[in-house]
Amino acid sequence: MKKRFQYSTFILILIIYNLFPLNAQVDTDGNLSLSNYSFKTVSVQNPVCSIIGISTNETLKIVGKNSNLFSLSNNELYLNDNGIIYFQNNDRISVSLQLIATKGEIFEQSFLLIKDKFENNGIIAHRGAWKNTNTPQNSIASLKNAINLGCEGSEFDVHLTADEVVVVNHDPEINGITIEKANYKDLKKVALKNGEPLPTLKDFLKTGMQQEKTRLVCELKKSVISDERSRLLARNVMKIVRESKAQAWIVYISFDYSILKQILEIDPSTATMYLGGDVDPVQLKTDGNIGADYHYSVFQRNCDWISTAHYYGIKVNAWTVDDSLVADYLIAHNIDFITTNEPEIALKNWFPTKKLATKELVWCDEFNYKGLPDSTKWSYQVGGHGWGNNELQYYTMADTQNVSVVNGCLFITARKQQLENKEYTSTRLISKNKGNWKYGKIEIRARLPKGRGLWPAIWMLPTDNKYGGWLASGEIDIMEHVGYLLDFLFQTVHTKSFNHMIGTQVSKGIKMSDVYNDFHIYSIDWQQDKIDFYIDNNRCLTFKNSHKSFGEWPFDQQFYLLMNIAVGGGWGGKKGIDNTIFPATMEIDYVRVFQ
Repeated sequence: MKKRFQYSTFILILIIYNLFPLNAQVDTDGNLSLSNYSFKTVSVQNPVCSIIGISTNETLKIVGKNSNLFSLSNNELYLNDNGIIYFQNNDRISVSLQLIATKGEIFEQSFLLIKDKFENNGIIAHRGAWKNTNTPQNSIASLKNAINLGCEGSEFDVHLTADEVVVVNHDPEINGITIEKANYKDLKKVALKNGEPLPTLKDFLKTGMQQEKTRLVCELKKSVISDERSRLLARNVMKIVRESKAQAWIVYISFDYSILKQILEIDPSTATMYLGGDVDPVQLKTDGNIGADYHYSVFQRNCDWISTAHYYGIKVNAWTVDDSLVADYLIAHNIDFITTNEPEIALKNWFPTKKLATKELVWCDEFNYKGLPDSTKWSYQVGGHGWGNNELQYYTMADTQNVSVVNGCLFITARKQQLENKEYTSTRLISKNKGNWKYGKIEIRARLPKGRGLWPAIWMLPTDNKYGGWLASGEIDIMEHVGYLLDFLFQTVHTKSFNHMIGTQVSKGIKMSDVYNDFHIYSIDWQQDKIDFYIDNNRCLTFKNSHKSFGEWPFDQQFYLLMNIAVGGGWGGKKGIDNTIFPATMEIDYVRVFQ
């Protein structure tokens, strides 16, 4: 008897018995499905799920051994008291539904409802966990390793042999044999480096379905022979997944958008994510995909891509991320998943910080563009009047000799160059009226210039001078360095009561070993009652609110960010200037503000 069917969504298990073979002409209109197949809590008052695909003149009833655990109302499925008791001791429950169509045909489908126990750590092991375990990629062993680690997903790749067996392998060839042109009886003689035979999809699913914490992310590889064989691969994979009852574990991904469209035409509730990077969130949503699975550079080029995708209900994964700095960027932008060859490191160091985070990214410049700094975020302070410190440089306006963005970094460069009666030029970049914040975490990753006479600084001033001019309204120095003090950095707070003019400033000097060759993260965590100063996430200084007056704590107003290199001055030029050091550049990898 012909049965109707529907696949599970991303977190669900749907088991459908005695289904007919799948082909491109299958009519899925009217097929039963459930709105969801997993849940965290149950009650008799709230439906477990809705039944989808019932026509007006069709009738539905619950049948089978577990029919006494459920009730139906307005095409919604409820657990009754017996069902609630059952679920107190069990994680799965099957339900069979019988549909009587208008012409008297009877269709029966069985579904499996489960408690949602899948991992939620955002880490997808790329071709399994193989790199640090000396196991082959896309092997049963690497899949088991990913499961044992507790990854949320394990990605693998599938191809179709000449005799239409679906096998797991990344490349279209193995040991010099083109998979699509060989029969499986010949390919199964090929052993992986650990002795495993080339796994089939059925083998892979059998192993993956022995657990319920790691999803299987199946990449359908584009055929090297024809588009029709790509479509045939999709149909065969869906058929195997259905026959193996593995729908809950599977998410389909592909670089071939037409394959995903075909899958969604066959079953609109299937979980699909596109790899190509060239389809926007609105189109992905319109076409029925649950997400975008793009190279991380797509999200680096467009800081708003992830937030836009989330606005339209699209999940976002980035591949393949093995660099912690790239991971930090993605996590700061609230990425949902990261595919990595280093799941061990990722699980320990990456997403745990995201899960504990209490602040969200509200402003940033990742400098993933070329030219001058983004004029919607930055302005310039221009001039050569000494800036209150007898400084010797002239700050220029949007001059690429002194400021530019290239190779993913902002470059602020001081030069020995005469301008307006000054012997040196530089840039003083500010976020005033384009980036103003009261409280939050401000984080800058930078590499400093080396040389006597330089005075690079990353600091903050009040936007509106609520309590009067400098120093009454305060100053926050996130990082200062004077070149004659090699390897020393300073973090300082200035107020009316605490400042260098009267020798009461609150400051900390930190000796570092590699500020000129390596990037470091300079940050503050500014709260209502204190400001914590950090270098590379190590706290170096805390300035507390004494709750006396603005003289001690003027930090209850908006501040903006400044970044510059001064030359000379009362502090920076205390030991003179080495004119052989120019041009001297401070590199900024990113600026991020969290609140």
